[in-house]
Amino acid sequence: MIALSELNALPKAAFVETLGGIFEHSPWVAEGAADGRPYGSVAALHAAMCEVVRAAGEAAQLALIRAHPELAGKAAVRGELTAASTSEQRGAGLDQCSPEEFAELTALNRAYGERHGFPFILAVRGHTRASILAALRERAAQPTEVEQAECLAQIERIAALRLAATVSEA
Repeated sequence: MIALSELNALPKAAFVETLGGIFEHSPWVAEGAADGRPYGSVAALHAAMCEVVRAAGEAAQLALIRAHPELAGKAAVRGELTAASTSEQRGAGLDQCSPEEFAELTALNRAYGERHGFPFILAVRGHTRASILAALRERAAQPTEVEQAECLAQIERIAALRLAATVSEA
């Protein structure tokens, strides 16, 4: 954990290094928020980072969505997830899928990606394997533009949780 006051005082490069993983593989978000310092609260920092994403345009937003791994996908199996993603997926029990659950997740992830052109994203904290599968089944049929907006909303939620685990108000 780093105190918000310390984070505000860091040189820009250190600020970006500290927060570069808040938005998965997208340090450009932290870089875009760095010049808005000092932030008075973690919530204000989160809002600024989300605004960077919103202002970035659709191509950058799609790149951000595509930077996320599939839930219990190939990267997870190969141990290639970021520490944050590994912890989040483990917390939802995705590392303990039965062979049937894993097969269904794999098939649903594939169908979702083929339909929408990007991975299914869900802030998994508070979810179970069953609720994740249910959400994936339900959202796979949504129009792509609806899913793109939902993925961005889920990414904002993930970022808020990661910020809360990284930055303290003190």
